[in-house]
Amino acid sequence: MKKVETTSKVKVHYTGRLEDGTIFDTSISEGREPLEVELGSGQLIKGFEDGLIDMSEGEKKTIEISVENAYGEPRPEFINEVPKTNVPEGIQAGESLQGMGPQGPVNVQVIAVNEETVTLDANHPLAGKNLIFDLEVLEIN
Repeated sequence: MKKVETTSKVKVHYTGRLEDGTIFDTSISEGREPLEVELGSGQLIKGFEDGLIDMSEGEKKTIEISVENAYGEPRPEFINEVPKTNVPEGIQAGESLQGMGPQGPVNVQVIAVNEETVTLDANHPLAGKNLIFDLEVLEIN
């Protein structure tokens, strides 16, 4: 039986959740297609890719991914204060914005709004979190 290897192209259904059970992403909701990806291409976090290795077509399993093999720890240098005039009027803490960084679009979370400044966090929203994924390999090419 064919098994997933480090350079396989796979089609996989997944559900990602946090340790408290909160689902943050799934391919199983209505209108979504399975994830199609080539392993070793840098498209997946290390722990997700490692979890797929040696799975067979039709196999299901649950994997736990530590912070180090997911999005890493939050980096303080990714949190910056900017003048309030640099963001849309009426912005509030908890909202998201998209800006341009040196390598293209960057999504940031507004974590504080003061009288003159706004604090933005460009860390990945899942940084600092252990992740749990339910995987089902549908196809291996």
